[in-house]
Amino acid sequence: MTRVKNKLLLLFIVCSFCSTGNESGLKPTKQPAPTASADEAIIQHWRQPEIKREFWDISLLPQAFIDVKPAPGGDGLVVGELGVDGGKKATILALADELAKGRHGNFDSLLIHHKGKLLFESYYMRGRVDLSHPQSSVTKAYTGMLLGRAIQLGYLSMDDLDKPVAGFLNKLDAAKFVDGANQITLHQALTMTTGLRISDVTRKSMFENPSLVKGQKEIQFLFENSAAITPESKSFYYDIGPQLIMQVVEVVIPGNIETFIKTELLGQLDITNFDWKTAPSGLPESIWRSSLTSRDMIKMGILAANKGKWKGKQIIDRDFMTRSTSKLITTGDDEVFGGGKDVSNQGYGYYWWSSDLQYKNKKYSSVSAQGGGGIYIILIEELDLIIAVTAHHVDHATQQIVAERILPAFVN
Repeated sequence: MTRVKNKLLLLFIVCSFCSTGNESGLKPTKQPAPTASADEAIIQHWRQPEIKREFWDISLLPQAFIDVKPAPGGDGLVVGELGVDGGKKATILALADELAKGRHGNFDSLLIHHKGKLLFESYYMRGRVDLSHPQSSVTKAYTGMLLGRAIQLGYLSMDDLDKPVAGFLNKLDAAKFVDGANQITLHQALTMTTGLRISDVTRKSMFENPSLVKGQKEIQFLFENSAAITPESKSFYYDIGPQLIMQVVEVVIPGNIETFIKTELLGQLDITNFDWKTAPSGLPESIWRSSLTSRDMIKMGILAANKGKWKGKQIIDRDFMTRSTSKLITTGDDEVFGGGKDVSNQGYGYYWWSSDLQYKNKKYSSVSAQGGGGIYIILIEELDLIIAVTAHHVDHATQQIVAERILPAFVN
């Protein structure tokens, strides 16, 4: 370990580093951030099945790319230098070397934004600077933001969040609903407290018979085939919710929902390199299967941290974004939902998780969008810190890594 630290100290003037994964430290390189080959690049077009490559077809990087002075990307992000504009360089580089060697699982990228600047950028395995990465359930946070954008534009109001979902959808037959389904509100859909419970057998029939869930039939099917809705079932249950939100947004906005996503959410942040697949309902997926680049994940984090504002313009309704990133629901078992010995007090807002991360004797409040496989956007307001992580087949230990290895670099 001493040898690693000594080598790191010798590299303080170097901007970029590489690691082959079998060396004791990092070596300088002047190579730019890794990009996708023409064969690996995913076609970023809507509703086109002829995707050239899937994520799992992307080749592994021959060596990790680790940069403590990210290059300007023409993407609207302000860049800086780790150690000069904040953070302890050696601390982060030691972690990056471990990530490069696979000691924490299959990480694809780690980016750190601090006090308005991107200070650290790294790519491993299937990570590429110009390749959108599957977002898994982080997609849920983006779905919520679509609703917040609709509110900002006046198509809905914050008061509408307490109204029943069924009231917005005019193709439903309420006479066939299970008791209580017609009272499920947008707020409950956003906090995963709808009370809906769908059996595995029923769920399987949805996938095997897509005609059952086309358009608003999706909501009809859920509201008809749920188990009885009870006060007990209306507790936090990480399952049904985003589908209801996507359906309501599609109804209240003018025009096409895909166009709304491209122009009114992602386009407002100049995000163009993305993919967002279509659900069996025919609408864009609301739960998963979107893809963004790691740098664009940082942008979404900035948007959330700034209460819906991007470069001085209010994109997401401020009250909606504030509520989204607040602890509205207590989720319970820390080990189930991304816990660790230094992670506690976990909760849930509108598709954003909250938790306390402890370093030494102090706890720092954090908010995060989380996706299976190890996808995270983590906000730590007190430290003005935004962290983006992409990975695959990584368990939910990332918050613990942040508490143990990243907080020490930014706490005075």
